[in-house]
Amino acid sequence: MTFNRRTLLAAVSAAAILGQPFAAAAADLPRNIRMVIGSTSTGGDTYQSASIVAEALSEKLDVNIKVDAVGAVNGLKALERDSRGTTIMLFHDFAYLAELYGGKGFVNPFEEFKVGATIATNPGNAYLVGANSPYQTMEDILTAAAEGERVRVAIQPGGVSEIGFSAMKNAAKVRAPGSEENIVAVNTGSQSDKNQAMWDGLADVINGSIQANEQFTQLDGDDQKAMRFVWITASPETLQQAPEAGMGQLTRDDMMDYASPETSVTLDGDQDFTFDKEFFLIYNKDMDEAMIEAIDQALAEIYQDGAIQEKQTAAFFTPNFRPTAEAAEHLEEKRETYKKVISEISG
Repeated sequence: MTFNRRTLLAAVSAAAILGQPFAAAAADLPRNIRMVIGSTSTGGDTYQSASIVAEALSEKLDVNIKVDAVGAVNGLKALERDSRGTTIMLFHDFAYLAELYGGKGFVNPFEEFKVGATIATNPGNAYLVGANSPYQTMEDILTAAAEGERVRVAIQPGGVSEIGFSAMKNAAKVRAPGSEENIVAVNTGSQSDKNQAMWDGLADVINGSIQANEQFTQLDGDDQKAMRFVWITASPETLQQAPEAGMGQLTRDDMMDYASPETSVTLDGDQDFTFDKEFFLIYNKDMDEAMIEAIDQALAEIYQDGAIQEKQTAAFFTPNFRPTAEAAEHLEEKRETYKKVISEISG
């Protein structure tokens, strides 16, 4: 793992927690804890990330933590009903992006809940084109929009899938005001739906991921299903912590070519837009603070031990522990940045 400023800050924060006596409330945590996640899939990255941290916390705290894939809205409702600490949630940036996009049933989690520690990042959020697409790069796509071409982008609206699309429109507007109208959404559902939209000729670009789509980039260029990456939204700091071998035939160096600064999607004309899909805990706003401190303390010890990092890296996650206070501040800053991006292209 590359040792950079972020891992240094995390280490300092963890050290500060470890310097304190273990919270007495650890003994007062419920013996059975339900960890709801904002996905209904037991095969996706949210469930996988939750399972890794739930297993580690169960062992460290000597409690039983069961991961329950109930979906975003149902998960938040369950969390809202339980202030005793018997229900906690693990989710990712969709938790606040859905509210920014006006999703029904979503609220600002920083106001209605207690946003807790970050535990991992999925560096795989990406955008792809067909292997035979005339667009070789994001520069080609933004130039085409500036020249009046209509570029159709398949996304699942309302969250992680859409934020990169919003960034594309924002970049087009910064570069050539008015050209953002030529970056248009094709609203679909799951990843298979987005893939199919490309194969059916309904979309020029799709949101995807390294994990789900790298296999299609290995196909012969004449294959209808063959794809090419054009943009990976993760920050270079995050990608630098990925295994050097990468995933499949896509090495870490290859990934860096598709990310900032090599692939630039401008935020404001001076700096690039990046998006790291981060997983973090969420608690009922009235949950006992001592219980949250106990979980923070346990996580600090778990990440100091190092075994969880090996599991996360093997599953193509970037370990990313920040204790509650630091994590909440960091994530709220992200929310404000993306809120501005979304507002710039609205109306």
